[in-house]
Amino acid sequence: MSVTVFIQGRKGTTRWQPGKRWLLLPLLLIAAGTGLYQQNETRLVEHQAELDQERDERALHKNEIEQLRVATKEQLAQLVTHVASLQAKMSRLEALGQHVAVQNKLENQFNFSSEVGVGGVNHSGSDIELAQLLQEMEQLSARIDNNNVQLSLLETVASNLHIDEERYLSGRPINSGWLSSPYGLRNDPFNGRRTMHKGIDFAGSEGADVITTGGGVVTWAGSKFGYGNLVEIDHGNGLSTRYGHNKSVSVAVGDVVAKGEKIASMGSTGRSTGPHVHYEVLRGGQQIDPGQFVYRKAGY
Repeated sequence: MSVTVFIQGRKGTTRWQPGKRWLLLPLLLIAAGTGLYQQNETRLVEHQAELDQERDERALHKNEIEQLRVATKEQLAQLVTHVASLQAKMSRLEALGQHVAVQNKLENQFNFSSEVGVGGVNHSGSDIELAQLLQEMEQLSARIDNNNVQLSLLETVASNLHIDEERYLSGRPINSGWLSSPYGLRNDPFNGRRTMHKGIDFAGSEGADVITTGGGVVTWAGSKFGYGNLVEIDHGNGLSTRYGHNKSVSVAVGDVVAKGEKIASMGSTGRSTGPHVHYEVLRGGQQIDPGQFVYRKAGY
């Protein structure tokens, strides 16, 4: 096969017949172009794979950062809860200590309201919120240790003194009303099952006064599961009383209350079927029959 090319010029037509090498040139150009295209396509695919890998790595890194943020947030929340618990215990401890000191006329020797001196080297570089929480926990622990020592000394002194009449438990937690459910086994008013009723219920009119059966320090004043609005009072010597299902509460944690003082208004909050006060007496944190205190004579 041969190819003849005619070239028209000024001097006439020139005949040119290319050799086989010239005929192979287009094929070589096509082959070279195809090779370059395939090479560029391979590089493009490799580059896209690298971009996809970097994107996956960034997504993984972002997920790890998010998990770390959530874990840190949960740890901080746990620390906040722990600090709040320590603060509540500290308030109760200080209130009890001050009350015992006043009752025994030793307030000049024991001061439960002053801060305990604390200090230490400030290490920079740590998270500010976490550092503050840890510092508060250390301060609270130091205060609790200090007040525990003072309370131990007060307990030794108080054990040789007479119990104040205000702290003597007796009588009912209401001025008017009637006993609606005694201490002991009964049919549960909600499910009908035979259950232990660990207090005495006194029914009456909604809004009627709920009063203390002995002087002491308020250690709970607010909502509590099952009890509704609850008031709990520590009377010393391991005794405390609870007054549940109140419509409203008239005292706050840390208040010192006298025998017969109004602490709440009768209601039906919590697990209740009608206006009444659920009255409990606890010794060492365990409920006992309040009847022995309700029906005994006043005095000591």
